[in-house]
Amino acid sequence: MSQYIVSARKYRPDSFGTLIGQDNIARTLKNSILRGQLAHAYLFCGPRGVGKTTTARIFAKMINCSNPSQDMEPCGQCESCISFAEGRSYCIHELDAASNNGVDDIKNLMEQVRIPPQVGKYSVYIIDEVHMLSPSAFNAFLKTLEEPPAHAIFILATTEKHKILPTILSRCQTYDFNRITVDNIVRNLRMVAEKENITIDDESLHVIAHKADGAMRDALTIFDQTVAFCGTDVKYQDVLRNLNVLDYEYSFSLVDAFLKGDYPSALLTFDEILTKGFNALHFVAALSSHLRDLIVSKSGGLEALLELPDSLKAKYREQASRCPLTFLYEALDITTKCESGYRASVNPRLHIEFALMRLSFIASKPADMAPAQTAQPAQPAQPAKTAQPIQPSPSAPSVAIPTVPPAQQAAASQTPAEDNQPRERRTRAPRAGSLGALSMKSVMEGNQDKPVVADDNAARQMVPSDESLKEAWPKLAAAYSDKPRLASMLSSTALSIEEKEDGKWVTFRVVNQAQKDWVESKLLHELEGKYRNILGSAKVFLRVSIVPDDPQEPKTAYMPGEQAKELISQNEQVKNLVQDLALDVK
Repeated sequence: MSQYIVSARKYRPDSFGTLIGQDNIARTLKNSILRGQLAHAYLFCGPRGVGKTTTARIFAKMINCSNPSQDMEPCGQCESCISFAEGRSYCIHELDAASNNGVDDIKNLMEQVRIPPQVGKYSVYIIDEVHMLSPSAFNAFLKTLEEPPAHAIFILATTEKHKILPTILSRCQTYDFNRITVDNIVRNLRMVAEKENITIDDESLHVIAHKADGAMRDALTIFDQTVAFCGTDVKYQDVLRNLNVLDYEYSFSLVDAFLKGDYPSALLTFDEILTKGFNALHFVAALSSHLRDLIVSKSGGLEALLELPDSLKAKYREQASRCPLTFLYEALDITTKCESGYRASVNPRLHIEFALMRLSFIASKPADMAPAQTAQPAQPAQPAKTAQPIQPSPSAPSVAIPTVPPAQQAAASQTPAEDNQPRERRTRAPRAGSLGALSMKSVMEGNQDKPVVADDNAARQMVPSDESLKEAWPKLAAAYSDKPRLASMLSSTALSIEEKEDGKWVTFRVVNQAQKDWVESKLLHELEGKYRNILGSAKVFLRVSIVPDDPQEPKTAYMPGEQAKELISQNEQVKNLVQDLALDVK
């Protein structure tokens, strides 16, 4: 019986052409050899199992090959290549920095560097896991690394680049190795399976590739483990059972249950998954990943983002076609929040079960929450309770100014002065403060922007006269008798009426830009709805403008900075005092 060799060693690349997923690095190294531009130190960094040490060995083998091919690959027949393949080459030296990380080890290496190679042109020193060297060993290595003998080349390999001293990094050419893609891993595993006469389907290869997490060595190790469990005929279910991986079918069946509103089936499926020993948090993560893949499948042109076999891609497309996009967005939002709150939950199982029940009610939510079709117009959202009018200062005008957030006041003060002509308003998008009363579906479909239209009441389609509009305005002000400041503002304002194709547009005025912004964002929808109810007509629209400034009326300074500037402009002594003391009156 011949000695068994694991696939990670048996099928280890021995040339640049057989490297997997590192084409750019291979091309750069081959060009540097071809042009004779070899550096004295290289740093190969990247995740585990992506080919750092393998690439270092191929590079060392290539620069000592006496008869390289035209595409800069080692011949495999010269004395240097043969000695390397047999493990007796004196031109290539490997040092494990994890177990040889002291100053004495580096001193021994420095003495060995002085000896020229017996066969070949260069002595290559491969130091693996170089980040494990102690700081004193790094410092002892600096001089030799910067000015080595002409025949010495150092190749440092590490998975933790951030632990290496900057003085070491500055002396090396750095090559960052990438994770190997799922497609490249599947392609290499299929080649290994064909050479080993093993029957395995694409779904099983993709499961192994995803489990490897971008590391080719891990993928080959898992492949050997799977073959040891299943034999030469590998089945998909055996792979799932051996690797303890959650089947895709669970996610497909759960989404079908969510679409039907069948929360009992979802809870039973979750219980079955826990009974089989799967981690609950991994289950939620798998469900989130499944929803993400459904969104990608539903969006055209994004199939490249799916690292799945063709059979599964078709299944994802079929289920995605039955899922509304708003359902997928809300479902993904629920699962991601469930993941983030899992560890802080006192009862993790109940935390996930509640999320599953919420997912089951998404599909029926729009129908249950749809407003009834009545003759009454839809009422807008109530303004926030915090937006109450404030008490004016003794020197302020009699018209009340509602509370406006500082950010809006700053924006209003920095905005260039606009003319006081009212702006036409066909549809009005709600501000951030009013989105809380709207469902996600209504926001995405734009239902909140639709003008209020009566359904079947012909009377509400009549356009009222100007006299009716003016007579109804005091009634609107009286409706806010519980808010005297607001009622005073409405009763004291002047109205202007304009007739258009869609009805009458009534414009009322406020005293400044900040008040206008507050009314438009918090109150205008409510005022318009109540005004229509008083008039009994849906052909009335409200808009707000600013009272034009009277050039003959002196402006009153309210803010401390404005009062200070006014005092300085009126008093020359105060102005001199401010200049002498370099005071800031802004």
